[in-house]
Amino acid sequence: MSYETILTDIRGDVLVITLNRPERLNAWTYQMGGELNAAVKAANADDDINAMVLTGAGRGFCAGADIEAVFKAQSEGEDVSAGGGAGNWVQLVRESKPMVAAINGAAIGVGLTQVLPMDYLIAAEGAKLSVRFVKMGLVPELASSRFLFARAGFGNASELMLTGKTVEAREALEIGLVDKVVASDALLDTACEIAGSMGENPQAAVRHIKDLITANSAETDYVTVQQREIEALNEAYQSPEHKEAIAAFMEKREPDFKAARRG
Repeated sequence: MSYETILTDIRGDVLVITLNRPERLNAWTYQMGGELNAAVKAANADDDINAMVLTGAGRGFCAGADIEAVFKAQSEGEDVSAGGGAGNWVQLVRESKPMVAAINGAAIGVGLTQVLPMDYLIAAEGAKLSVRFVKMGLVPELASSRFLFARAGFGNASELMLTGKTVEAREALEIGLVDKVVASDALLDTACEIAGSMGENPQAAVRHIKDLITANSAETDYVTVQQREIEALNEAYQSPEHKEAIAAFMEKREPDFKAARRG
């Protein structure tokens, strides 16, 4: 499938999706949202792809929603969503194969909130991050008021959302907003390595674990938490990948989870 606002490239078992509007610092549009949605769904349906990495072309990751194409047009009553849309992006990310963000520059507004639900966030040295919706008279979206709190804690999340301040990569790492900071020239290789190490595991177990993290991260009843785990565990026991893991251990060989799924 060909796209106009993103690029796709396969590195081994990892699909690299690149936001590709570098002349606009990869500012988000509804068309980009629709193309991202399509690319992720296609990757989930492709058994040769185990994980995904999202990054940006040029010197920025994503400078937020395109002010002219989205906010200005929207305020003037235009139907800016006619060209597509991300659908339920948060649900898609949480139900997808492992997804890692490789933040190579400015990640502002939706540029940041679109990656908060992902499984691991890596920023390049000097990258700038901000949920500056309040500066535009708006509020955070994409469930970011939950995910930002989960990552950075109440005080840090409140400061970031209420002041609209911008933090650099190292401070973002200190407060838990991102999970790792690396040199720019090591960013994509590191992201692909981590994504690959997640995706190479049994896909059924990976899917169950992501579901458990999603459901249980805000669950206060430990009985419910355990019940969900037991139900997922009982399903995992029956998976061909679990049986392949046992067989490989007994036969002292590397497991072939892909063949087990197909078989």
